[in-house]
Amino acid sequence: MRSEHEGRPELAGFLRSRRARVRPEDVGLVSHGARRVPGLRREELAQLAGVSPIYYTRLEQGQSTNASESVIEAIARALGLTDDERAYLHELARPRPAKRRRPQRAEMARHGVEQLITAMRDIPALVLGRRTEVLAWNELGHLLFAGHYDRDAPKRPADRPNLTRMLFLDPHTRELYRRWDEEASRAVASLRVVAGRYPDDAALTALVGELIVKSPEFAACWAKHPVQVCGAGTKYLHHPVIGDLELDYEALHLPEDDGHRLLTYTPAPGSSHEAAVQLLKASNPATANRPRPRVVAEPGRLT
Repeated sequence: MRSEHEGRPELAGFLRSRRARVRPEDVGLVSHGARRVPGLRREELAQLAGVSPIYYTRLEQGQSTNASESVIEAIARALGLTDDERAYLHELARPRPAKRRRPQRAEMARHGVEQLITAMRDIPALVLGRRTEVLAWNELGHLLFAGHYDRDAPKRPADRPNLTRMLFLDPHTRELYRRWDEEASRAVASLRVVAGRYPDDAALTALVGELIVKSPEFAACWAKHPVQVCGAGTKYLHHPVIGDLELDYEALHLPEDDGHRLLTYTPAPGSSHEAAVQLLKASNPATANRPRPRVVAEPGRLT
C-alpha cells in the first residue's frame, strides 16, 4: 500500500515538464546567464505563484502532502495549464487517501450495457474498462477495430484486447490509423488522466510498465507527461476491407465509479463513410443475411 508520505515521482515529473515549456520572457521575467535546462527555474515559478521557493521545492519533490487548493491553483495559473492539466495537478498534489489493497477481480461489462450496444446494429460500439481493455463490443465494433481477434475475446479476462496495447504493439492495429502519431499521443494523454485518478491500480501500473519496456514510442510520449481528457473527436481510419473512414466518436462515462466507458463511432449521415460502415456490416458472413425480427400486428392495431 502506498504511504501517504512517500515522494510522488509523477508529480515531480509533471511539474518539471510544465516548467520546461514556459520561457521566462513569456511571463515577464528577465533571464540572467545561461540555463542548464529550458524553461523556468523552481524559484522563478515560486515567485510567479506567490509561494516560497522552499515550499514549492518540497511540493515538487512530494514532501508536502497538505497543499491548499489556492496554492495549487496559483501554480496552475503560473504554468498556464489547461483545464485537464489543472485537474490532473490536483489529483497528483492532493491525492485521495490510500486504500488497503484488495485482490483485484476481473472487470466485466454490465449485462444491461452489453444488451444496449448489441442493439446498436448500425454503428460500431465498445465498452472499455478504465485501463482501455475491451469489456464488450458489438458486431460492428469488433469488425472495425479487431476483426483479427476472436469475437468472444472480451469475455476472457486473461487475453481480452486492450486498445492501448494494440495501438502500440499490434501491427494490424497500427495500420488501421491514418494519423497514428495523433492517435498515439491522444491515447497516452488519456491514460495519464486515468493514472492520476487511480494511482494505486496495480494492473494499470503493470500496463504502463509493459508498454514502456516494449514500445520506445510509448516510452518517449509517456515521458512528456501529456494530459488530456479525450471525450469526443474524429477517427481517421484505413480499414483493410472498406478503405478510408472518418467516424465521429463519443466516450460516455457510465455512472458507476469504476471508470467504464461506452464508445460509439458514427459516420456523417448520407456520407460515403456511412455507406462504408454498412458495407462492413454486409461483409460479415455471420450477419449479412440475418433476418430482422418480424413484428406481427395484433388484430385491430395499426402496423
